[in-house]
Amino acid sequence: MGGLLYGYDLGIIGAALLFLNKTIDLTIQQESLIVGAVLGGGMISSLLAGGLADLIGRKRVMICSAVMFVASVGLIVIAHGFLPLFLGRALQGLSAGMIAVVIPLHLAEGLPAEIRGRGTALFQWLLTIGILIAFYIGSYYTNGVDASVRAGIAGAALVQAQSHAWRAMFVSSVYPAVVFLAGTFFVTESPRWLFRKGKTAQALAALKKTRSLEQTEIEFREMSEVAAREKSGGGSHTGSLFQRKYVVPFVLACAVLGLTQATGVNSILQYLVVVLHQAGLDGAFAARVATPISGVNCLFTILGFFLVDRLGRKGMLMIGTGGITIALLVGAFAFHQFESLRVDVTGPLRLAVAGSGAVSPGSGTRLPLTSATIGQPLGSGSNQLVVLYTYGDEGGEWIASAYTRDTDPFLNIPADPKGGPLVVKRAKYGPAPGHGTGIAVMACVILFFASFATGPGVCVWLALTELMPTRIRSIGMGVGLLINQGISFGIAAVFLPFVGNYGYTSIFLFWAAFALLFFLVAAFLLPETKGKTLEEIEASFEGVKP
Repeated sequence: MGGLLYGYDLGIIGAALLFLNKTIDLTIQQESLIVGAVLGGGMISSLLAGGLADLIGRKRVMICSAVMFVASVGLIVIAHGFLPLFLGRALQGLSAGMIAVVIPLHLAEGLPAEIRGRGTALFQWLLTIGILIAFYIGSYYTNGVDASVRAGIAGAALVQAQSHAWRAMFVSSVYPAVVFLAGTFFVTESPRWLFRKGKTAQALAALKKTRSLEQTEIEFREMSEVAAREKSGGGSHTGSLFQRKYVVPFVLACAVLGLTQATGVNSILQYLVVVLHQAGLDGAFAARVATPISGVNCLFTILGFFLVDRLGRKGMLMIGTGGITIALLVGAFAFHQFESLRVDVTGPLRLAVAGSGAVSPGSGTRLPLTSATIGQPLGSGSNQLVVLYTYGDEGGEWIASAYTRDTDPFLNIPADPKGGPLVVKRAKYGPAPGHGTGIAVMACVILFFASFATGPGVCVWLALTELMPTRIRSIGMGVGLLINQGISFGIAAVFLPFVGNYGYTSIFLFWAAFALLFFLVAAFLLPETKGKTLEEIEASFEGVKP
């Protein structure tokens, strides 16, 4: 249930974005911050969750995360401005960060070695189920708003329908959150945490619940031997991340976590509808196909579930990152086909805006898409004008666009509610992407998610928990997830301003470069850990036999 909530967090914002800025006045920076707030909150709590899990136990941290999630839903639903909405999403992120640390940690420490891969993959599978449910819920309420538009509802009534739609999307998550909260009270505490706290009898009892008597005795003996080696090492720095025997596995785990997010997976998930729409698909169609695309993620995670304990972590990461690299490069090429043909028309458009009188505070802009507006011939076929603009010195940026194929081809920019003057920062004009280009990008996204699900999606939690030695596992996981969530938050927070300035080709190439680096790390640096107990993996980095 924790994985399901984590996935719902990631997936629901994509459809909600369609209506948020229509009912609450938001700049593109504020929209990006709301998207990234879950990742930013997770970045903070992931660092704290490891120490907290060591202090009070894995089970109590699960309970805390569930309570925070339920509270965050209430805060989001009552929000009518940027700040409370951002705080609600951040609180949801704090909860998600704790979930991302404590549940894989508890699974790794509690499951037998022969099924640890599948058990941890189950967390990822339920995460993809959460994303799938979020997309379905988003599509359901988006279709409701579309039906209202077709029925002729407009003005304040339409705004109210849009407001209800995005709030209902978030309300839907409270039901699994309550189930998660109730379930946390029935979880057995981690045997390795109990052992390290000196509760050996309880640790032994916890092991017996999932292992044969013989396997219980073997693992209990290995845990005792590791503890004895640590004790014989002496010194005040026992357990420090900077001991030689910890540095290599710690750095490798952090590299896997950081590179996983540097592929852009969370940004593609959360901006999926926007990406497909900008590639040439109709907005409503893009919202509909987002659900089956997330279903691909879910189905291939099941495939990874069955393969991870057979092919191993290393091989699956190589297959997955190779597919991701290909998908991103082809996607970049698809966007380059039309973005490279766009020309800068900033100067002529600024003159047209000034001539319209729209620079005066309080007035909106409505300019016909003509050769006089853009300063050059319109050209044949369907073309698009994309404008990045701001109001005075406010610092916020917005994007507006207009198409020559529209029945009423006008560039419409609303007036600044604060009365600031309109300033055109950048304007580009060129061929608009067609439906075929949109389908091509959609195919690339499908390959991306299929590859991610069978590679990093399944293996990242295993790398995080298996590579970290027992003594530093909680703190190390927190630091690793801080890097993971920090990169994810950074990419999500700058996504819209970045593509507004440099285009989708650049962002896809950026992600592809890191996906290739991820492939090289998996191929040449990562050890294979399938079928080994946590103590055996730890001993291999120390150069001793457990």
